[in-house]
Amino acid sequence: MLAAFGAVSAVVQFVGQLFPAAVSPPGPVLAGSVALCLAWGLARARPQSAVRQEFGRPGMTVVVEEGDLFDQPGHLVVGFTDTFDTLVHDAVVINDASVQGQLLSRRYAGDARRLDAELAVALDGTAPVARERVEDKPRGKRDRYPSGTVAVLGTRPQLVFAVAYSRMGDDCVASSSVHDLWFGLDRLWDAVRRHAQLERVTMPLTGAGLARLHDLDEDSLLRLILLSIVTHSWERLVCRELHVVIRSGELDRIDLPETGAFLAGLAAGARRHL
Repeated sequence: MLAAFGAVSAVVQFVGQLFPAAVSPPGPVLAGSVALCLAWGLARARPQSAVRQEFGRPGMTVVVEEGDLFDQPGHLVVGFTDTFDTLVHDAVVINDASVQGQLLSRRYAGDARRLDAELAVALDGTAPVARERVEDKPRGKRDRYPSGTVAVLGTRPQLVFAVAYSRMGDDCVASSSVHDLWFGLDRLWDAVRRHAQLERVTMPLTGAGLARLHDLDEDSLLRLILLSIVTHSWERLVCRELHVVIRSGELDRIDLPETGAFLAGLAAGARRHL
């Protein structure tokens, strides 16, 4: 703010030299300068809630913003485990406050049978890699699908891309790793490119919830997601617009100005790469 005050003062002095009458008496001018500086300082201090980066090549826009994931238009990305469990009523298998739990309540009106039926159809062409015994995994589903499996649910223009990037333990505790998430994102972008027809895609801060991906904090996790979509798009465009929607509790742990600088760097790198 002091820098701004100095700049405004310099402008006032310059104008005063050219047009003495314009800055007399000095009181109103000083008051106006202080008000301008205060406004500038408040604008700088206001918490940032979104960053946006246009990519000329590939032709896409990436937005990171605070909001409600399920109020957004377009296609939706939701993380799943390798068993594609959906059971939420006992809050043991799937937490009803998680993104997956919210998918069931808000997109499927709590109708788990309908969600399970759509998952079964979407996974019909993918063979499970293992099946747990009921003695080992008494709750939830027991078929395990390959890491990175993507089940495409619903219909356009609101498809749901259910990507398995974590493993559901027999104790119903999910776990993942940086490698699993990166591989899952790579498979996700392939599915989005095939099915979304370049339309807008919205996703949460995938990996920040109950998947227990402890290797990365929220800032690093977000950068991993952004790096993944940009590098994948270098080969073939995935979508015209990607929105990463951050919940308010997560936004406090993310440096959005630094995220903006990171995106700008990716945009510059994309220009050089292409």
